[in-house]
Amino acid sequence: MAVEIEKKYLLSGEDWRAEVVRTETLTQGYLSMDRDREVRVRLSGDTAAFLTVKARRSGPARLEYEYPVPVADARELLALCLGTPLRKHRHHLSRAPGRWTVDEYAGANTGLLVAEVEWDEHQPEPPTPTWAGPDVSTDRRYSNAVLTLTPYTSW
Repeated sequence: MAVEIEKKYLLSGEDWRAEVVRTETLTQGYLSMDRDREVRVRLSGDTAAFLTVKARRSGPARLEYEYPVPVADARELLALCLGTPLRKHRHHLSRAPGRWTVDEYAGANTGLLVAEVEWDEHQPEPPTPTWAGPDVSTDRRYSNAVLTLTPYTSW
């Protein structure tokens, strides 16, 4: 069973940029986003694609299953998604403990920057860096699924 444990933060300043080691461009959309499950298709650049199923969140944790799919299939699935697929640049950071990323959104979500940290279930929660602002982990507006229906620029 795959368990995802994560927290999300708005950003406070630009100091995080000094920690970027790699950036990828993502396009993703949702085939299902009901209360108990989400089914997402994600295209990473032009070279990789994934289908992901996520269960309802229980605190910072939830079940997550991710499978590679052909890029051509992902492009067709994106056309079937609810709302408008979102685009973002995901910056991977050299910060430990945990796996830290910053999503810099584009299109209808331009201006939104969200830091995310994931950690393994038998590890303690990583400390919050000084450049992290408010914790928005439980604020549904910052969910990628919700952003496809109600973009940040429309708030």
